[in-house]
Amino acid sequence: MALILAVLLLAILLGGLGFAVHVLWWIALVVLVVWILGFVLRSAEGTGARRRWYRW
Repeated sequence: MALILAVLLLAILLGGLGFAVHVLWWIALVVLVVWILGFVLRSAEGTGARRRWYRW
């Protein structure tokens, strides 16, 4: 009985972990698209000598 519970717990844990990793991949993709858009829009914004790709 304990072995069955351990296998069930492991399956639930790995299933939840797989879902979390899937969600994190989608979040990473959205962040990458926003970063690329910000990079492109920021570089096209100004044409001065002090144009930088970062905002510090």
